[in-house]
Amino acid sequence: MPRYVIERELPGAGKLSQDELHAISQKSCNVISDLGPSIQWVESFVTENKIYCVYNAPNKEILKKHAEMGGFPANRIEEIKNVISPVTAE
Repeated sequence: MPRYVIERELPGAGKLSQDELHAISQKSCNVISDLGPSIQWVESFVTENKIYCVYNAPNKEILKKHAEMGGFPANRIEEIKNVISPVTAE
């Protein structure tokens, strides 16, 4: 299944409390449950003003629907074509 990274512009994201992050996570999981097993949230990275989320999904359209249903921004959605790390250099 394709893997995507979603860039979500969220001013002040880095200052969100653990309770706020918990609520956002719960909302995302509830929407995923409604959408069915074809979408899977892998992990997210919170920076000062953005959240970058990694999802497995059949296409961008279901990720746009997830964002719409959850009330989340999805400013950019890109399919991950490959992954590299220091191991790649060996």
